[in-house]
Amino acid sequence: QMQLVESGGGLVQPGGSLKLSCAASGFTWEYYAIAWFRQVPGKEREGVSCTSAAGGTTMYADSVKGRFTISRDNAKNMGYLQMNDLNAEDTAVYYCAATRLFGQCNLQIQEYDYWGQGTQVTVSS
Repeated sequence: QMQLVESGGGLVQPGGSLKLSCAASGFTWEYYAIAWFRQVPGKEREGVSCTSAAGGTTMYADSVKGRFTISRDNAKNMGYLQMNDLNAEDTAVYYCAATRLFGQCNLQIQEYDYWGQGTQVTVSS
């Protein structure tokens, strides 16, 4: 059974940092591009960042460039999202997603076949 489980969310003050983790099971992880999406109630889910199967290609939404860093450890079947300088607009449920894809990644929701259950990130003083 293929499963993604996010962790690391929580409450953080503006300007603070969090590191989200995505644990994969049932995957040949190095065959899959992974992405992080986020969603606020009443709004569409939006792409935040993605990385290719080998980690050589990354993409970021303009809103998080320079503040967020995506990474992965294929030996451990893990993905990560380091989030720095957080602000209230980053408050959302963050989802890890995966799709079998080599050499590239994208932030198109419809391209991703596997999703985690989400982890809440709240930025507030």
